[in-house]
Amino acid sequence: MTSQEHSYYASFGRFGTPDDHKSLIDKAHELGILVLMDIVHSHASNNVLDGLNMFDGTDGHYFHTGSRRHHSMWDSRLFNYGSWDVLRYLLSNARWWLEEYKFDGYIFDGVTSIMYIHHGL
Repeated sequence: MTSQEHSYYASFGRFGTPDDHKSLIDKAHELGILVLMDIVHSHASNNVLDGLNMFDGTDGHYFHTGSRRHHSMWDSRLFNYGSWDVLRYLLSNARWWLEEYKFDGYIFDGVTSIMYIHHGL
């Protein structure tokens, strides 16, 4: 936990190289162990230097704007699931992890934030 690097400082982050991680998953599979990825599609880093936030110079390409733009407890941006670009991005991201790293499935983190405007708080 977890594979994705996230610039939120309380995040677990990733240790080792991508090849080390692939090797770990391959070894788990050799031992008959399924490997699930804790994927975070409920929010993204608020950081503008190394994330999607304002990557194109706008505030709302992938994220909500206005009062729904920010998750106060996580200090992060909230995806706008009403946008086809967002849905395509998140689905292609999920597919990439399966194909590139050979994960067996996902644990979706922060689902209440996806389902409810009040984020389950």
